Amino acid sequence: MKHLSEKPYACAVEAAQYLRQAERPVRILRSVSWDAQIKRDFFCNDAQVLPKVSYAKFDARITREYAQKARDLAQGDHPVFAWLHRTANTLDVAASLLENVGRKEFHAHSAILYGTPSKTLLDGSTKTVDLARHMDASLEGLDFDKLVLGGEEERLNPQEFATRLSRKLSHHFEGRAPTIEIVDNLSAKALAGAKRIRINADATFTKLDVRQLLHHEALVHVATALNGRAQRNFPILGSAHAGTTEIQEGLAVFAEIISGAMDPVRFRRLVDRVIAINMSEEGADFIEVYRYFLARNNDAPQAYEDTRRVFRGGVITGGAPFTKDGVYLNGLLRVHNFMRTVIKLGRGDLIRLLFVGKLDLEDVPALASLAAQGKLTAPHILPPWAKDMRFLVSYLAYSSFLNQVKLPGFQSYYQNLLADVPDVWDLAVTAR
Repeated sequence: MKHLSEKPYACAVEAAQYLRQAERPVRILRSVSWDAQIKRDFFCNDAQVLPKVSYAKFDARITREYAQKARDLAQGDHPVFAWLHRTANTLDVAASLLENVGRKEFHAHSAILYGTPSKTLLDGSTKTVDLARHMDASLEGLDFDKLVLGGEEERLNPQEFATRLSRKLSHHFEGRAPTIEIVDNLSAKALAGAKRIRINADATFTKLDVRQLLHHEALVHVATALNGRAQRNFPILGSAHAGTTEIQEGLAVFAEIISGAMDPVRFRRLVDRVIAINMSEEGADFIEVYRYFLARNNDAPQAYEDTRRVFRGGVITGGAPFTKDGVYLNGLLRVHNFMRTVIKLGRGDLIRLLFVGKLDLEDVPALASLAAQGKLTAPHILPPWAKDMRFLVSYLAYSSFLNQVKLPGFQSYYQNLLADVPDVWDLAVTAR
């Protein structure tokens, strides 16, 4: 791959500055957020009346103007120009998404940006909803309460959670850690940005929640934001635009798994979101999807929040959901298979490249080219598993081998062997 000469490189740098300007007004999650009163009204009506939601009008002129300026500069067949063009096109679609909030056209733009559960993956046959249903079936027979010796995890109030998290952030971020704020009226248990992490004052947490937020939010989302902002000539790498969402979330979920912070309850929640999006695409309205979640978790406020995520920006009566929550599983598949492949190809160097900023896997050739020219700053903040990749490489090599093994033969053998074996969960009680 040829390096960019001085003049084309200067054009790429200028185009990247324009893309940062184009991206600034596009705040998708903020634009499709719901007021807390909508939730209160829903439960005042005994969860029997569809929510009424209105959204502010979005002006796309600035985004389109700067995106076009970036395209005009990024002329050529080099991977760097292809990356800048893709980003400009993504920002145009994101602007169209926000122009159509509350309409059925919203879904078409959402599908382009985030895919849909029925989207066929790179293997040409698997769909995200297939993975979700497979995971659901695999987890269905487990009693999650029996998976941890010693009973329930210790519960933490918001202040205790914040204190534990703060200590861990200080260790990993070396003076650049985001501040932690405990706030009221937060839809999620916690929300993380590059500068601050907001904690829901009404939520209850566990020690596992601390680890999950550290590895998912802080050491992926916050880390890539800060590393991206350090790329002075390519500030778009510090922006969480829609073209990076799938890989960002896939990398964050992978981080939970490889660090041992994932648990079946959370995995099932990711699965449920995909199935719920698919339900809405097939016509289910807000109340029908709410009842689906309620049957799954028996927690009315949580069921409402999960349903809100599916319908924010879309059509409450069904048929046009917000498909963003499908990216967690699809992104995990893409990231995991990318890592397995680069290890098999002897290109483990590309794993740390994923942390130079916020990017899509299609951007790797462009960013590797820039890095090879010394045009990118090395990622300053990395999770432990990416600093020391010995366990990661061992896991990926074994995982790649397992992919060649035909499970049905093993499964059939052990199914017969264990057909009459009694339940021995109680044996573990003596090991406490």
